[in-house]
Amino acid sequence: MLNSPARHVLLDGGSRSGKTFLITRNICVRAIKAARSRHAVLRFRFKHAKEAIGLDTLPAVMRMCFPEVPYHMNKSDWYVTFPNNSEIWLGGLDEKERTENILGKEFATVYLNECSQIPFASRNMAITRLAQNCTQITNGIEKPLALKAYYDCNPPAKTHWVYELFYKRYSPDSKSPLKDPENYAALKINPVDNTENLPADYIKELEALPERLRKRFLRGEYGEAVPGALWTDEIIDRYRVTDGQPPQMLRIVIAIDPSGSGDTDNADNDAIGMVVAGIGTDGNGYLLEDLTLKASPEIWGRLATTAYDRWRANMIVGEVNYGGDMVRFVVQSAKPGVPFQKISASRGKAVRAEPISALTEQGKIRFVGTFPELEDELCAMTTNGYVGNDSPNRADAMVWAFSYLFPSITAAPKLPPLPMVKTGIM
Repeated sequence: MLNSPARHVLLDGGSRSGKTFLITRNICVRAIKAARSRHAVLRFRFKHAKEAIGLDTLPAVMRMCFPEVPYHMNKSDWYVTFPNNSEIWLGGLDEKERTENILGKEFATVYLNECSQIPFASRNMAITRLAQNCTQITNGIEKPLALKAYYDCNPPAKTHWVYELFYKRYSPDSKSPLKDPENYAALKINPVDNTENLPADYIKELEALPERLRKRFLRGEYGEAVPGALWTDEIIDRYRVTDGQPPQMLRIVIAIDPSGSGDTDNADNDAIGMVVAGIGTDGNGYLLEDLTLKASPEIWGRLATTAYDRWRANMIVGEVNYGGDMVRFVVQSAKPGVPFQKISASRGKAVRAEPISALTEQGKIRFVGTFPELEDELCAMTTNGYVGNDSPNRADAMVWAFSYLFPSITAAPKLPPLPMVKTGIM
């Protein structure tokens, strides 16, 4: 498939199925065969390109597949050179200067790694640089090296440009049929196709995920589109912090969304939504922990105050529509004098969630790790309300947290006063 006549080739499927390794290996083959050729490996964030490809996959490919071929990694500008003067450049589309430096060149190959995180406009910009004329030597015969654009991803929702381009075969911009559909080819590979290279229990770990994540990371299936969804997998993934640590936090809050189910610990009750969130020194918000549980007030009050101490938080915030000051009473009974700020829901769930959704899409809210149950709830929040099962207590708690941390952005607009109307009897 990678060497087929199609210029644009997508490998999609579940997690750790070998997609990145296969494409990186193919790019190395092209670079070794074609002297003075240039190839670009791009991700949405440069840090991820450097760590996932530059420090992991590419060295592994060279060690396992081409041990006899010397190469040099320039860790200042992050590009690889081969003895025939070919180059493989690593870049991210989130850093303007580095992106301009890379995209100021022409390439024989452009590889968009984890393309579900890359906006379509950024993809189009990268493809404009797929323009280098060079030749390769095959069996002693010199011939042109075909231009190639490679893509890989864990399948996002069917509304994503990847699905529209490679499966619906139409332009995501104009929604018109592709003029050259034969130039777009896709192949699905999943973790079960790569078990010999995976830890013994990895498939079992994927099978234990919630259904939405099993569908994407185990079976490699595209998600059904949720009309008006406020969050999507690709937006959450784009700003997820999975490597390294977030910056130092300036403020941290524990946010609580009560279930309204009384004071009993009942398996049929809704969960008590509880999350930890903060504002970093970079001005971005970070979701740090999901502590949601089903428990009696004594237990969840103790959990909240323990988290307050453990995270050295500044405040506990809680929604007070259910039971008036019940949340304050429970929290301060568990830890007398703990700072508490009550929040009242004056607007519907969707209206409250929309500003937080917008902040997430702008990269102002980031997820430190994975939160499967909470992310399920977020992806079921739509402009018309919540369409998931049960109650979105985790999502509500997150909305409360960031509404408190970003008060000027999430505050309800103040309406102008009504005009005075003169009345009287003539």
